[in-house]
Amino acid sequence: MSQYGKAAYWDERYTRDPEPFDWYQRYSGISDKLSAHVKKSDNILMLGCGNSRLTEDMYVDGFTSIENIDISPVAIKQMKEKHADKKSLNWKVMDAIKLDFPDETFDCIVDKGTMDSILCGEASTGNVAKACKECVRVLKPGGVYIVISYGIPDNRLGYLESEEYPWQVSVHTVPKPTVNAAAIPDSKDANSVHYIYFCVKADEKK
Repeated sequence: MSQYGKAAYWDERYTRDPEPFDWYQRYSGISDKLSAHVKKSDNILMLGCGNSRLTEDMYVDGFTSIENIDISPVAIKQMKEKHADKKSLNWKVMDAIKLDFPDETFDCIVDKGTMDSILCGEASTGNVAKACKECVRVLKPGGVYIVISYGIPDNRLGYLESEEYPWQVSVHTVPKPTVNAAAIPDSKDANSVHYIYFCVKADEKK
């Protein structure tokens, strides 16, 4: 799915189908994991927001300071219009590999499927490295980069763990949403879970 790395693909998709769509998980499925690392008062960057309801759901839950970026102008225009009444939410067209924010701006960066999309594009390894370096740069000391992914640790940790990135990575799993509410996913089965990677930036002051 190499087209996932191209802005034109997303523009066409969001134009064709403007209804909200959440990759992998709704907020309800990951809220407990997020709340262990993110405070309501944190300044949050939603990296590759698309037309997901994640920002809206977090806003309703009390996370009101959220910058939302996406490579698709169509998605950003739709979301800006939809949430015009929420003055503390900002929406900007921006590429994750070249963030237009000052150093140490955010307490938290949330990436739900964006790294996965970059890995589907051209020059994927180099672009993921650029995105990680940008996340390190704009994160405050002690801040956290949260990656929600279908990618197993044997693969994703190869991109996230590097001497260049001054963060410690921990891995958690959440069950994939099921149609059958009675189904109990096997947490050891990679096909039944999504992975959340918490990358906590070192705080030299502590």
